[in-house]
This record gives sequence, C-alpha cells and structure tokens, in this order.
Amino acid sequence: ESRAANASNKEINIQWYTPSLAKPSNYEETKVLLFYAYNTKPVKISNIKICSSMSMSSGHLWIPLARMISLREKLSNLKQQVEMLMQSSKSLSSASEPISFLEQSETWKIIPAKKSKMNVAKVHLDEKTEEMAKRCLSEVKALLSVVPALSLPLTEIPFDVTLQSIASLEDMFDPAKGCIITEESLFNWIISLFH
Repeated sequence: ESRAANASNKEINIQWYTPSLAKPSNYEETKVLLFYAYNTKPVKISNIKICSSMSMSSGHLWIPLARMISLREKLSNLKQQVEMLMQSSKSLSSASEPISFLEQSETWKIIPAKKSKMNVAKVHLDEKTEEMAKRCLSEVKALLSVVPALSLPLTEIPFDVTLQSIASLEDMFDPAKGCIITEESLFNWIISLFH
C-alpha cells in the first residue's frame, strides 16, 4: 500500500511548486506555491474515489520567494546555534565525570539510537538563541498566517524546541524538497497558522 494513502499518526505534508506560467492575480514579486495537507487522526484510504474524512485538510499559499529563501537561511543559522548549544551542554555534562582516554574515545562514537533520542530532546536555549528563535518563528507565522496583517511577533516560543523541530522547519522552507512534520507541538502550531 502507498504511503500517500496511509498516515498512522498526525502529520503535515509540505510540497513546493514554482509555476512557470501561472501567477497570482496581484503579484509584484516572484512567488511560489506552498501546498499542504494534514490529518488530525490516523487515515487509511483504500479507494481515492471515496475519500471524505473530516480529519483531513489541504490547501495552498502563495509565498514570496525572496522571503522564503531569507527565512530558510535564518532557520539554518538557528539550527547551527541549537546544535552548538547541544554540543556545549553535552561537553559540560561529560566534563564533570573523569574519563580515561580509552573510555573517552568510546563516547565519541555516534550510535543511531542515541543520536535520534538527542534530536528529539528539548533544548534549553540561552537568551541570544531564544531571541533568534522568536524572530524566525515570527517570520514563519507571518508567512503562513491566513491574515498576515494580524500576525504579531511572538513573545514566547509556541512549541518545544528540539534539533528535530528546527531541522523540520528548515526543510519545510526548502523549495527543492518537501517535508513531513509529525512532532506533536510543532504540528499543532503550524496547523493553527493555516486556519
């Protein structure tokens, strides 16, 4: 069975399209189309001709290309900052325990299971990184909000910041590929922007 016909959990699927001829009616700048589809309950579709679930939604938004590229760069910088914070907190916690040279070389091995757990661990942000995150997320909110004029800057971060959540946002604004977002708090925040 196709992945497109099944979603065992809540998820948002994001795809980008750069139309060559179609343009929004009121365009002054180059825009791209963001297509989204999400489900709020598990979905299994066996016949695409009979598909009427209240737990699924889809839509599209015209996004200014220059703003999207700028936001992606900022999200990339934020991801690097979060990675550095994670590395420094990891170094501090391992520095408090005396380790012999052989044991230390063992801790440097990256085990996939541990790496994935580290990616979903909540990151404690310093003041500089928190402000950087608020600015980036305010821009995400402004781009995705149905009524951008009512989109005020964020005063707090609306979801748990993990390396995975920031990487998902960075992927979300990459026009060369789409992404699937399943993290609960990030999922809830993004679909709230589509309403």
